[in-house]
Amino acid sequence: MKVAIVMGSDSDFPVIEKGIEILKRFNVDYEVRVISAHRTPDIAVDFAKKAAKNGFEVIIAVAGKAAHLGGVIAGCSCLPVIGVPVKASALEGMDALLSIVQMPPGVPVATVAINAGDNAAILAIQILSVKYEELRKQFYIYKEEMAQKVITADKNLQEKLK
Repeated sequence: MKVAIVMGSDSDFPVIEKGIEILKRFNVDYEVRVISAHRTPDIAVDFAKKAAKNGFEVIIAVAGKAAHLGGVIAGCSCLPVIGVPVKASALEGMDALLSIVQMPPGVPVATVAINAGDNAAILAIQILSVKYEELRKQFYIYKEEMAQKVITADKNLQEKLK
């Protein structure tokens, strides 16, 4: 199990930090790279073309503004690509969101919310869990833990309101 995390700029790293922690929690190997669709397009294309051969099974592409990184990678790879739009401009990340989500037919990029690096990692885990049963079992536990937190929060609130 190996996930590639590709960022258009090192300034995007804070957006994916929580996602990296989630990948660590599930013992999913990952590699983080800075590769720009606009400033290093040849490197981006080469990375995408070799990603499967290099052992990656899912790619997370983190980018802001004219966020074409996920689309370039999806256009050159058969692996699932998850785009993370970054709030990096006066447009509050809407420019990145639209750049990532508006892909042409045949070149999908799964897209999470603006700055949602944690959800990108969770989606990558869900994709991998189709193949890796142990990961799926861990994910069921994770979901139950989330549910228990909500149940506890509700119980605490009800006690406080008495």
